[in-house]
Amino acid sequence: MKIVLAADGSSYTKKALAFLVTHEEFGGPEAEILVVNVQPAVPPRVRSMVGGTAVNDYHREEAEKVLKPIEKFLQRHDLAYSSKWAVGSPGVEVVKVAKKEKAHMIVMGTHGHGILGRALLGSVAQNVLTSCEIPVLLVK
Repeated sequence: MKIVLAADGSSYTKKALAFLVTHEEFGGPEAEILVVNVQPAVPPRVRSMVGGTAVNDYHREEAEKVLKPIEKFLQRHDLAYSSKWAVGSPGVEVVKVAKKEKAHMIVMGTHGHGILGRALLGSVAQNVLTSCEIPVLLVK
């Protein structure tokens, strides 16, 4: 089973990761976990001021801050994984990666902001749920 783990580096990501590790039916020896971190795009004006290389380096460094601890955790649990990062809208990019990689499921932690929080802030989880055709497992 190929699983995409959406990782933003929060405690909610840690809970989703712990769920995968403790439920062998998802994170067992046959599972292939793809950890995805999405960095928000910087405004075009900033990119033009500091240069594309500096912005790309910034995105890579920020993604590594999220991905490296997760990779170490998965190595300790002897699980097959790969990781990647993207730039853009988190919900859109997670779904795009899942489709491209032909994943069987997306697993993600949810911040649980409620109706008011979603109305004001939006919800990555809700965005993924409404635009994805494969199962999505939300871990609260």
